[in-house]
Amino acid sequence: MGRKQACFLSVVFTGSILLVGCGHHSDPEVATAALLRRGLSGDLSSLDPASAADTFSIQVLQDLYEGLTAESPTGSATPAVASSWSVDVSGTQYTFHLRPDAHWSNGKPVRAQDFLTAWRRVLDPKQGSPVADDLRLISGAGAIIAGQAAPETLGVAAPSDDVLIVNLSQPAAYLPQILAHSAAFPVYSDAAARTHSAGEWVSNGPYVLSQWQPGTALELTKNPAYWDKANVHIPTVEYQISSDDGSQYARYRAGQIDLTDSVPANMLPALRAEHSSELVIAPFLATAYYGLNLSNKTLGSSLALRKALAMAVDRRQLVETLGFGQVGAFSFVPPGTWNYDPQSWAWNSANDADRIAEAKRLYAQAGFTAASPLHLRLLFNSNPVIRRTAILTAAMWKETLGVDTEFTDEEYKVFLTSRHDKSRWDVARLGWNADFNDASNFLDTFRAHSSNNDPGFENPAFDALVDQAAATSELEKRRHLLESAERVMLDDYPIVPLYFFVSKALVRPYVHGFKPSPLNHMPSKALTLVAH
Repeated sequence: MGRKQACFLSVVFTGSILLVGCGHHSDPEVATAALLRRGLSGDLSSLDPASAADTFSIQVLQDLYEGLTAESPTGSATPAVASSWSVDVSGTQYTFHLRPDAHWSNGKPVRAQDFLTAWRRVLDPKQGSPVADDLRLISGAGAIIAGQAAPETLGVAAPSDDVLIVNLSQPAAYLPQILAHSAAFPVYSDAAARTHSAGEWVSNGPYVLSQWQPGTALELTKNPAYWDKANVHIPTVEYQISSDDGSQYARYRAGQIDLTDSVPANMLPALRAEHSSELVIAPFLATAYYGLNLSNKTLGSSLALRKALAMAVDRRQLVETLGFGQVGAFSFVPPGTWNYDPQSWAWNSANDADRIAEAKRLYAQAGFTAASPLHLRLLFNSNPVIRRTAILTAAMWKETLGVDTEFTDEEYKVFLTSRHDKSRWDVARLGWNADFNDASNFLDTFRAHSSNNDPGFENPAFDALVDQAAATSELEKRRHLLESAERVMLDDYPIVPLYFFVSKALVRPYVHGFKPSPLNHMPSKALTLVAH
């Protein structure tokens, strides 16, 4: 047994703090150029690109795999496995040319067929992939997802090992951005059906998996077969998993983590005063919201009740109490989204007295009183900020309307399953991080049959507007259609938007290159360590 493996096993069997006693520095001002230690504030659901939809899994997948394109720090698409691409005059056929030096970690070449195999697998309804919608604009994908056509009918061809032709159902200038997402990563064909494990891991990205203790840590090592290995400067990356941002912060203070992906909200004033050079806060394209279970007879049948719940939330107070610079949300698509004007409910500018009075009127109209209040079951995943948000929101609902709220607080992996069981909740705390910078990526989640449509929202007018937007290449017309679609959705109140996210991280001075993209992605490949 090698020394690194022994150190990982000591964590599993003794419960000792990661890396202590494993020969790593504990001085926060000392770095080794050989190892980057990253905090991860949640456990991974999967390291199969076809099965992972959570941000924690996607962060690691972006180190292990690489698509035809990659995401730049500004969010644009750059060449990756594809050295170049072209699009025909119709805007519906893209031709990608794969670089000859792209290899899997076992030394075998990455072929165009590997992408075709992976995409068919993602779209196959037997796979039940939560990211299938990300490939919906490929010709034939919708019928495959619906089970109306075989995966082999997908409009993609691999005429040779180094050429992939992608046909779209409508023009989409943002296709290269989509293909940088983990949903479009290739999977080594001979291993597509295997259980992913470190012992038989094959991937094509900057790193390869060398150790994995679920719920505790992962170790990634530089992939010697990676085509751009000269620009991978850190030989080993370790992700330390913790669902408690307080414990992640404690590890950072103890010198056991070089880079966190979260910061305790109550530490913000002290960090701004004492460690401002290490604190990085930046907006990104993501929305926190409560989904209302429309299959619940009470919520589903009363628009007045759903609107009352949305109006009773004081977003100004909420974001001020959370204290991380979040922006209160009165819509779903966040500010800064490309080619889009933010939408909003008309009452967002109402003063507090008028807003509260209208919320109370609507609540009474729905048939509830102080003697006969509404009872709600609120489901959320274990996280201090998410729980604090729930406590604040429930207090606002209680004070303004008289609603009684019961909490169900679950570990993240359990929550991912529970959110699909609508018998378990009336309201669920959800979040949507953009997969690519386009309003359709947000609004597509509310299509009638989307796997991400947790509230169960169905409105033919909404679907028609989203479909019309997808079918036009005129940017202004497309923008107006998508804006109209969001207004239709908002007028039905299937959700209670809470706030637009900001990313929060602590970064050691010796970690260089830290610049999260608008999608809040930070690949390890872009980082370097400079010892002090």
